[in-house]
Amino acid sequence: MSDFLSGFWSWYVAVGVVVSITACLVLLWVSGKVRVPATADNTTGHVWDGDLREMNNPLPRWWVWLFVITIVFAAIYLTLFPGLGSYEGRLGWSARAQHSAEMKAGAEATAPLYAKYAGMSFADMVREPQAMAIGERLFMNNCAQCHGSDARGSKGFPNLSDKDWLYGGTPELIVQTITQGRNGMMPPMAAAVGTPEDVKNVAHYVLSLSGSPSDSLRASLGKAKFGACAACHGMDGKGNTAMGAPNLTDDTWLHGWGEGAITAMVNNGKANRMPAQGKLLTEDQIKVVGAYVWGLSNRP
Repeated sequence: MSDFLSGFWSWYVAVGVVVSITACLVLLWVSGKVRVPATADNTTGHVWDGDLREMNNPLPRWWVWLFVITIVFAAIYLTLFPGLGSYEGRLGWSARAQHSAEMKAGAEATAPLYAKYAGMSFADMVREPQAMAIGERLFMNNCAQCHGSDARGSKGFPNLSDKDWLYGGTPELIVQTITQGRNGMMPPMAAAVGTPEDVKNVAHYVLSLSGSPSDSLRASLGKAKFGACAACHGMDGKGNTAMGAPNLTDDTWLHGWGEGAITAMVNNGKANRMPAQGKLLTEDQIKVVGAYVWGLSNRP
């Protein structure tokens, strides 16, 4: 990637732009000076479809002047604005600077709106209709793509409307999750568990932890092999929020239920990532959307 950021590419773009504009000027000049030898009927001799003949007339003046105006406009634009490689233009404008200015202006305009929520607890904000309306809109714009418009998630994307939390559901942890994101990873455990039969036995033991239908004989054999998984999920299978290890004793299945899904998870592992929103949302916005998420499972 560093090759594309070197000075060569800046010069490549600048030279390409200048050559293109120069070529247009040359083409315009040549078309005005050079005339194709005409026949007696003022045609070029080119014939299409049997009787469609090309006349040997000069370019219309209005077309020529439009061409000239376009070239002059391009020269003025490239002088004032970026376009010639790394040249920033006389006006110093950039899309990044304009975006930053607009974001700053938007933050200043909404600051009074968010100021009233700065000292409020999540419990108080949940009772504030306006705060929940703002939080819902922020959620729809930034979170619903993965967790769904109803926040119930889908396979691989956690349900935020229940009380099952991978990393903990306190206000502080929810804000931390939104701000910093999360990187969840379960490594492939087949080699640590043992043979394919051992993996199946462990799958049935995991099913038995939540009271799901399972083979009791396989489950009893898999209990000893589950020790390879206990480092994250605990010997009781109730998980570890500090690591994001799911609770295996409830009926919440993030990546699918049944022997096949659990076996695939043990054999292949899984990597999940929630992107950090700290650079997209302000601290005040994160607090409001965090309160909305917390309220989905904690409203009175």
